[in-house]
This record gives sequence, structure tokens and C-alpha cells, in this order.
Amino acid sequence: MRRAVPSLAVLPVSVLMLASCAQPAEQAAEDAAGIGQGAVREQLSIATGGSTGVYFPLGGALGTVIEDNVEGQTGSAETTGASVENLRLIGNGDADIAIVQGDAAGQAFEGTAEFEGSPIESYALAVFYPNVFHTVTLDSIAEDEGLECFRDVLGTHYSVGAPGSGNHATTSAVFEALEMSMGDIEIENLGYAETDSALRGGQLDAGSWVVGEGHGGLTELATTEDVHLINMCDDEREAITAASSSYTEHTIPGGTYPGVDEDTETIAVWNSLVVAGEFNEEQAYQITAAMFDNIDTLLAAHAPAEEYLVPETILNSPVPVHPGAARFYEEQGVELPEELVVQTEG
Repeated sequence: MRRAVPSLAVLPVSVLMLASCAQPAEQAAEDAAGIGQGAVREQLSIATGGSTGVYFPLGGALGTVIEDNVEGQTGSAETTGASVENLRLIGNGDADIAIVQGDAAGQAFEGTAEFEGSPIESYALAVFYPNVFHTVTLDSIAEDEGLECFRDVLGTHYSVGAPGSGNHATTSAVFEALEMSMGDIEIENLGYAETDSALRGGQLDAGSWVVGEGHGGLTELATTEDVHLINMCDDEREAITAASSSYTEHTIPGGTYPGVDEDTETIAVWNSLVVAGEFNEEQAYQITAAMFDNIDTLLAAHAPAEEYLVPETILNSPVPVHPGAARFYEEQGVELPEELVVQTEG
């Protein structure tokens, strides 16, 4: 088993725990008592994202790990609108496991942003790798429009991501943290493939890609077009990370994408693997253990995650760790902080 120290700083967790004083102690104990007590599901639906992104092949690899290493169980990756939709699928029981961005998971747990008034509790099996905020344009557009910092996209024709995606949720959070109004841009709600086509065709000035560093779609775009990544300037990064503990400052090294030779300063957010609270405890333990025993299968789907796919990365979870998974991490010598431990007694 690989063991390494993740290169991003461990993020503070900002979630409401089941035992929070925001609900009566009796109700908290009753809710917590049901965590991990659901029946074993033999055919597992894994909510991922679009077929051209990283979530879908990663979910497929996880399905392979489950089928090959957990007796009597199978896993099937399902294409979805990604993080926000995935959390709703978990919440209503239409998916068993989901890959989501940490900011969306935290918002769902707390009932904020897209989940205002309708909180969805999910619990982590693992934390995978950070998604990096790329503000993508072309060299010619950046020069014509003077796009030097993120705030310069105001007044442009800009894609904020597909509705229900983590891309859209993170872009919305960035705009809010910078006190920018989406009414001041010409908005398009495009997925990554559509953003790519619109940039190539001159129908778009720029767009957000909240994806793993070295993303294949961005690499392909930069191979055939003169791509420019817009920096988040110092005050912008400071404002965003101050507004939410889900985000950390990040540098995309020059050379990550063809023709983009300078470092790009931006932010990042962790991706998590989550389940509903009632997900069977022993099943959660077996899946988590099988995943870390077969990391190479996951890395075949997304090699840049190698330095992050270690047990210690769970410390970046935006939500409490499922008790079954927590048992695995305890065996690996990872001490979970109090805010990540589900309290099962009143």
C-alpha cells in the first residue's frame, strides 16, 4: 500500500455534525443510531459525471474493484450531471455511492447554496484528489479583452458550467466570494465538451473547468489551440479561501498543458467518495479496504491522483466519515479528528 503525505494542506472541516446543538439531543441520537444499519446492496449504482470527464472512468474503475474483490457485489458507473445531482441521487436513494466535489458535499450537509432548505447528509468513504479551478480562454481573447485576473471576466461571454455540476456550484461560490454578479456577464451553462466547442468556434470568451490537474479534455484543447489560463490574483484567492474552508490556494505548474508555459495561480477543492448514512457498515468497510488494496486499478483511470490516493487524504473530508470506512482508517493508523467521527451515542 502506498503511503505518502498529500501535497495540499489539510483543509479545515466546516460541516454540521449529527450531534450538533442545532437539533435536540434525542433526535441526534435517533438519527445517528441508524447510520450503517441498512441492508447490504448487491448491485451498487455509482453516480459519477459526464462520459468525457474523470468521474465516469474513476467510477467504472471502482465498480471493477468492487466486483473483483467484494464477494457477491457489483458496481456500475452511471453518467450524471455530477456533484449536485449526485448528492440528490444519494439523498433520494437513486444512487448508492457518489463521487462529488467537497464544497458541494459540505453545502448539502449544511443545507446551504444549491441545497438551501433541503439538506442532504452524506458520509465519506474516501477522499480522492483535488479538483483545480481553471479559468480557460484563448491567447487572442485574453489579449483583446485584457484578461489578467479573474474579475476581468466581467462583461465577457462566459460559461459557468452545466446546471447541477460541481463546476457550476464552485463557479457560483467564487463569484459570491468576490462579490461579483453573474448579471454582469453573458452566461452560458455549458459542460466541458460544449465549452471546448464554443471556444474553438468563437462563441465564447472564457469558461470554468473545475477538474483534476492535467485533465485530458483541456490537454486536447491546448494541443490544437493557443490556450490561456487566467490567473486568480492574490486578493482574489485570499477572498475565496477566507469565504469557505472548502477551498485552498493552488498553483498549476507551467508545462502542465501544451503551450501554457507559465505557472497559473488559482484555487482547488477536494473530490470525495460518499454514501448515505444508512449504507451498511460492513459493506462500507469492505469497499474502502478493497479500494486501497487495488489502487492501481483506480490509477489506470486517473494517473495524476497517485500522490493523493493514500489513507491520510481522508483528513480532507468535507463531511463525517462513514463508520465502516472509519474502521478501515483506524486500522491504517489514521486518527480522525472529532468533527469527522460520527457520534452514535447520545
